[in-house]
Amino acid sequence: MKSIVIHTQDSTYPVIVGEDAINELLGILKNLEPSKVLVVTDTNVDRLYSDFLIDKIRPTYTICKYVINSGEEAKSFDVFYDVQTFALKQQLDRKSVVIAFGGGVVGDLTGFVAATYMRGIPYIQVPTTLLAHDSAVGGKVAINHPEGKNMIGAFYQPKAVVYDSKFLKSLPVTELRSGFAEVIKHSLIKSESFYEFLVKEIQQLEDITSERLQRMILEGIQIKADVVTIDERELGLREILNFGHTLGHAVEAEAGYGKLSHGDCVAIGMLFATWLSNKLLQADLPYRELKTWFATIGFPVEVPDSYTNEQLIAKMVKDKKTKSNQIKMILLERIGETTSATFSKEELQSLLNEWREQERGESVD
Repeated sequence: MKSIVIHTQDSTYPVIVGEDAINELLGILKNLEPSKVLVVTDTNVDRLYSDFLIDKIRPTYTICKYVINSGEEAKSFDVFYDVQTFALKQQLDRKSVVIAFGGGVVGDLTGFVAATYMRGIPYIQVPTTLLAHDSAVGGKVAINHPEGKNMIGAFYQPKAVVYDSKFLKSLPVTELRSGFAEVIKHSLIKSESFYEFLVKEIQQLEDITSERLQRMILEGIQIKADVVTIDERELGLREILNFGHTLGHAVEAEAGYGKLSHGDCVAIGMLFATWLSNKLLQADLPYRELKTWFATIGFPVEVPDSYTNEQLIAKMVKDKKTKSNQIKMILLERIGETTSATFSKEELQSLLNEWREQERGESVD
């Protein structure tokens, strides 16, 4: 078990990672002295692990539980409102603590509930997916809107992140792959040695052993922690964490949230951003090798044919980094070094069309 400390302008908190990390939860709650604890989870995690978690803390604290449906559709205003209503009926006060027990959807939604309930009460992230190694750290909490992903939210740091790796053992393959995309992203933007480790050691998801998984989680979190410490509110450096997400979020929104996994969409976005980096920056990135590796792992490597470039650009214009209709994308100068570029709608649509035409119908060797 290892611990990383996150430092931001407003707070300092631990991220505890490893087998049996959940045993640290009682000590964290003791420091917060909660009047009541609300556990928010989803139907899948509730079925597998809720009793285990609640039994850890029930003898000491008054607990209530709210279960949302599994899936991206739960990151909605209606569900957010329902959780707020439940918290009010349970008479949570400003000394109450909320525990987000689940994956990225639960973490984002619950964090936004905590950020806005009585203008902000403490919350703790207890992630249960690999994808949540990214979303649980850094304090970006939000819900989706039909017009865009994570458009309604806040920057609100948790009091702690308790990442017990045994919760990941029950992950479906699709969820493991989705989280692995964010691990790859962290390596591409910040660590060539980490990227080389991933390519060498993990050629298929079955290669993710417990030892490799712990290294992936720790290195991914450390990279994000280093970025968030410098730029908590995404005013500059933190934008590099959006590598692959400009097109990725557009594909995800066009599909309808939950139809394609977040990680699968980000994988497509990273391929486009890598191709674009080579084309515009003359970067010598291993685009073909990356595409082959992604296909071997099981990621989609092309935008579905049914999504038009016009539809995707319309979604990309709504990205949070877009200003005055100039679409900003994070690119790579080399593995581990990022830059950015801005495009008009017409420029990016032309480039997107060129990439899709070039890749369409091509088989991956």
